[in-house]
Amino acid sequence: MTRVVCLPGDGIGPEVAGEALRVLAVLPLDVEVETHLFGGAAIDAVGEPLPRETLAACRGADAVLLGAVGGPRWEGGDVRPEQGLIGLRRELDVYANLRPARAAGVDLVVVRELVGGLYYGRRGVLDDGTVFDTCEYHPTQVERVARRAFELAQTRRRVVLSVDKANVLDTSRMWRRVVSEVAAGYPDVELQHGLVDSVAMRLVTSAEDFDVLLTENTFGDILSDVAAGVTGGLGLAASASLGDAAPAIFEPVHGSAPDVAGTGTANPAAMLRSLALMLEHSFARADLARAVDEAVERALSSTPTRDLGGVATTSEFGDTVLESLATVSVA
Repeated sequence: MTRVVCLPGDGIGPEVAGEALRVLAVLPLDVEVETHLFGGAAIDAVGEPLPRETLAACRGADAVLLGAVGGPRWEGGDVRPEQGLIGLRRELDVYANLRPARAAGVDLVVVRELVGGLYYGRRGVLDDGTVFDTCEYHPTQVERVARRAFELAQTRRRVVLSVDKANVLDTSRMWRRVVSEVAAGYPDVELQHGLVDSVAMRLVTSAEDFDVLLTENTFGDILSDVAAGVTGGLGLAASASLGDAAPAIFEPVHGSAPDVAGTGTANPAAMLRSLALMLEHSFARADLARAVDEAVERALSSTPTRDLGGVATTSEFGDTVLESLATVSVA
C-alpha cells in the first residue's frame, strides 16, 4: 500500500486539496491517505507551522500532497506559515523543483534548485542596522540538480538552458562551471547559458523557444512565476519537488488566496495537475497521470471557474474531471 500525506494548509488549500483527494479515491490504486496540520492552521492549533507529528508523518510517507500556506492573519509575526514550507523542503531534501508550463505552442519545464541559495544562507542584522541574506551554494548542490535537469531533457527535446548571473555573482560563476562539467556526461543534450534578466524578457516574448530551464532557488522562484503567467496564470501551475528518495512534495504554485477562501470558487486545476505529477513521479503511473491531465484539460474547456471567465464552482470543476475519468479505461 502507498502512503500519501495530505497537508491542506490554509485559505483555499483545503478546498483544492479536497478535489485532488476525490480524484485520487477513484483511481485504481492501493492508497492510504493521512491528513495533517501544516502552515497557518498548525500555528493556530499548536503554535508552530511544521509540528513534529506532521514532519514524522511526511518522512514515513511515499508522497506529500500540499494545498497552500499563508495569509494576512499570520503576517508580521515571528512565526509564519512559510517557515514550515521552507523547513519541510529542507528536512525532506527535495532539492529539485519541477515547474511545467504548457499552453498553445509552449511546453517548458523550470528545474529550480530548492534547498540552497538566499532562502537557506546565513542571515542577520549588524549593529548599525544593516540586514543581510547570503546566497550560498556548494558545488555538489549544483551538480545534483543539474543532473536532474539533463536527465529530464533526455526525455524531452534535449535542450537545457542554464540560467545565472555569471557577469556579476561568484555563486553564478561557480554554477556555470559545474553545470558545464555535468553537461559533458550528457552529449546528447545541448547546453545553453543565459543571464537571468535576459531570460526573463525572452520568457515573456518567446516562451515557445524553451525546453528545460535550470536555475538556482531565487531566480527559479521568479522565472517559474513568469512562465506560469505567460501560459495561463498561477491557477493552472503545478509543481513537483523531488529528492533522491521518497517522499516528494507535490503542490500547486498558487498561494492560499484568502480573498476567495470559503466561497467555493477556487480553481482546483493546479492542484489536480500536481496530483498528476505525483502519479507520474511517486507512483510510476504515467498512464494515470495522462488521464488526469487530459480530464483537467477537458474541464478547463467545458467547466471553467470564475478566474477563467466561467461560473463553475470548485466542486463542479472536480465533478467534470471525475466524469471524464469515468470514461477512461485505466488498469
